[in-house]
Amino acid sequence: MVYLHSSCTSNPTFLSLLYSNKATNGFYSQVPEHISSSIHLLLHLLSLTSLLLLQVLLLHLKLYFQRKFVWKVVLITVASSGIGRGNMPCHLKNRFGHLAYEYARRGACLALIARRENSLREVSDRAQEYGSPNVLMIHADVSRLEECKRIVDETMSHFRRLDYLVNNVGIASMCKFEDATDISDFRTVMYITHFAVPQLRESRGKIIVLASSSWLPKPRMSFYNASGAAMVSFFETLRVEVGPEIKITIVTPGFIESEMTQGKFLLKEGKMEVDQDLRDVEVSTIPVGKVGGCAKAIVNSACRGERYLTEPAWFRVTYYWKVFFPEVIEWSYRLMYINKPGTSHKEALSKKILDVTGAKTILYPSTIQNPENIKND
Repeated sequence: MVYLHSSCTSNPTFLSLLYSNKATNGFYSQVPEHISSSIHLLLHLLSLTSLLLLQVLLLHLKLYFQRKFVWKVVLITVASSGIGRGNMPCHLKNRFGHLAYEYARRGACLALIARRENSLREVSDRAQEYGSPNVLMIHADVSRLEECKRIVDETMSHFRRLDYLVNNVGIASMCKFEDATDISDFRTVMYITHFAVPQLRESRGKIIVLASSSWLPKPRMSFYNASGAAMVSFFETLRVEVGPEIKITIVTPGFIESEMTQGKFLLKEGKMEVDQDLRDVEVSTIPVGKVGGCAKAIVNSACRGERYLTEPAWFRVTYYWKVFFPEVIEWSYRLMYINKPGTSHKEALSKKILDVTGAKTILYPSTIQNPENIKND
């Protein structure tokens, strides 16, 4: 506490100075002009220095996260389609935004698994061009137990370690539940995870699983939603069992450009077909995100050790719609997506709105508006 001498408090000139506007406005009014200018200049220099240091720090953080994958071994299942690579037209194949290319750009070693040998070889070559120091191609079917064991064994034999497992398995079954003639594939195939867990535990690695935004009860997607929900539940439970040695990032994407949003579905006869009219019914006027941005967000999210990621980010609001307004969501889906009995799905209101407004040209990337080059295998 500061005590003032009685001679000061009795001096009216001192009191008027103490309570004047100049005194309360700060100390600069009592400082000579040349000193005040120097102080201002010093403060500006400190501000610029702080901004420069912040930029340097952000740059080092970016380089650190990129170096974090150098020589790490990343195993990606079904790498020749979907977000793992995307079986897109030729001009999109040149992009490195897909998961395999994104990891390659950051210097990771890759083990790529898929059934399509020619596409797998193309992805492998491009991954090396984008910077992966070592790429292992494994032609295999991840739905078979013995194949999954072989995948992990070959990866360990080649690299001697495994740091990341990217589960990118999934096919969109597009029919009503009662119309399905083959439900033998309605199961959660986690063979590859079973064989990879011991290796990931040893390296304190990570699992990235691409599930689905299964909280939305979209008609004709009962199998797809059920498998997505099962994967989320499975990996949430596995996170408890294997943590903290293995971290798990669960990705629940909305509509992203891929074979699915190009219109490739597993129909009720159990055949893979391309039906862009049915795609228009299901996607309707919902914006479709770019695969490059999605892949980048997934890699960054896993690098940060996040537990969940919804991409595009705005899509997570649909979860709260479902939680707080479930009856409204169900009513709107029946109104928009269910056509009258005996009529084609082309008569669904969701497609009519899309066609009348012409919103497809704005909301859909050009890469998914043409069914060319989509394989039906």
